[in-house]
Amino acid sequence: MIKQTHWKKRLAVALTSGFLVLNAAVVLAAPIELSLDDSIAMALQNNPTIKMADADREKAQWAISEAKGAKKLTVNLTHADKRAKTYSYSASANSFSNQIALNLPLYTGGKIEAGIEQAELNYKISDLDVQQSRQQIKLNATNGYYTILQSINALKVSQESVDMMNAHLKNVQAQYGVGVVAKSDVLRSEVELANYQQTLIVAQNNYDLAVSKFNNVLGLPLETEVRVKDELQHVKYQLSLNDSITYAMSHRPENIQADYAVEIAKKSVKIAQSGKLPTVAASAATGWSDTTFPGTDNNTWSIGLSATWTAFDSGVTDSKIKQSDLAVTKALQQAQQTKDSIQLEVRQAYLNINEADKRINTTQVAVDKAEEDFKISGVRYSAGVGTNIDVIDAQVALTQAKNNYIQALYDYNTSKANLDKAMGIAVN
Repeated sequence: MIKQTHWKKRLAVALTSGFLVLNAAVVLAAPIELSLDDSIAMALQNNPTIKMADADREKAQWAISEAKGAKKLTVNLTHADKRAKTYSYSASANSFSNQIALNLPLYTGGKIEAGIEQAELNYKISDLDVQQSRQQIKLNATNGYYTILQSINALKVSQESVDMMNAHLKNVQAQYGVGVVAKSDVLRSEVELANYQQTLIVAQNNYDLAVSKFNNVLGLPLETEVRVKDELQHVKYQLSLNDSITYAMSHRPENIQADYAVEIAKKSVKIAQSGKLPTVAASAATGWSDTTFPGTDNNTWSIGLSATWTAFDSGVTDSKIKQSDLAVTKALQQAQQTKDSIQLEVRQAYLNINEADKRINTTQVAVDKAEEDFKISGVRYSAGVGTNIDVIDAQVALTQAKNNYIQALYDYNTSKANLDKAMGIAVN
């Protein structure tokens, strides 16, 4: 009896635990409601690309410290243990020595200074890489969000088309039942319903794929259910094309980076040219040596100033200068190519906005007219003065008009997001 009671208790605990786990899973699987701003903020927080760019920026900052260190005092500590036999002594002898040596470069022909300036420019480029990554992540999140909205609206249109065709099929079947219409009307309507059902399946799959891709951008599990709060809107873009291009040339990270790359190449020329100039350094050293460990007797010291100039190096320095000059030429061409590409990108996005804006207006009118035409064809068919083909064609036109309107709204919003990215709009 006791064993049976114990078994029942264990079963109750297991069932209760399972119930709690199931409830926890349901809670964890609750849909996440997100606005566009929420989505962008989450993507910026979770996406690894930005974290990698931050690491590169910090690395570049440490490179500045490294470059500046080459201009400062260095201290070397040396300890040596030696056992040797010389001509002066027949037996082997031990030798222990210690030395402290200081070195301070006074003049390097501008090599160290140019290296520091290069490191500082590289840091600025890395900082712009972070901005560029944030802008790209914002664009990806924005386009992903709008793709979900487009998929939702397309899915809604597909469902409406199925419902309308289903209702029409019932009307056709009813009229066929009383001998008013031919069997071909029923068959054609059934075929059209099957076609719309196929489109609905595709629309559902497109929505599921859009959500999965969106979750990937946001750093969420791919199976996360997302509910979007916003709608596809039509907000007029105010800036002119020239203003947009002007803004881009001043704010686009890639354009500023291209200019920095030219400056870095010019610093390389200075570094190469330093090979033709002398170097001057101050040094000081003190040491101790003895035949017994640790070698702390026989103190010596020295202090000096040294200058070095390479009088002839078989053209090595001249070759380096030529290479650096060509690197400057290449950097200038790349900078111009970058500027041209940015202007083209801005122009394309701007023109796409204008095109989508015009399509929004025309497709909205088309939807209104298609809805009216569909209603009229349905009434005419029910009254026996219209044909089944008229109804089917009217519904096809209505579905196409609605999808065109959704596509125009989607293109308008994504083109505006692309224009923001092309202009280098800052991401907070």
